[in-house]
Amino acid sequence: MKKNRIPGFAYCALLIFFTALVAGCGLPYPTGNGLLTPQEHINLGVAYENLHDFDGAEREYRIASREMPIAYLYLGNVYFQRGMTDKAEKAYREVIDKTQDPNAYNNLAWLYYSEDTNLDEAESLAQTAVTMQPKNEEFSDTLTKIREKRTIKAVRPGRD
Repeated sequence: MKKNRIPGFAYCALLIFFTALVAGCGLPYPTGNGLLTPQEHINLGVAYENLHDFDGAEREYRIASREMPIAYLYLGNVYFQRGMTDKAEKAYREVIDKTQDPNAYNNLAWLYYSEDTNLDEAESLAQTAVTMQPKNEEFSDTLTKIREKRTIKAVRPGRD
């Protein structure tokens, strides 16, 4: 009876792959040659993002954005995490303009809430997201928090 064994070269490749993951190194991948679909670039970007390799994530999302406008949502999230709020705002607006994805409305609203700016627009954006997906608790939570902040600012103007 023959045992199922991993061939030596496959074992080495797996060992290198998992060592790179543990060490936090970027993963090798084919790029720019059409070997990956736009969705696979997004998936790879998410993997990089989970490893806190925001440069790698941004690169993958940019590649995907050439054919999938929703990739701008992911770009916006990376920019937001990096504190690049102007770029995040622009990326979220790109998604809103091209796809009307409710996540982009919610994320832009959250950006404004976090920056304590444009709260009127933030409420409108969050309301749009809730209208589009009324059962989404994250969207409802964003809207509630924005309304609470606006109420506090109305009661205590100038006390930020």
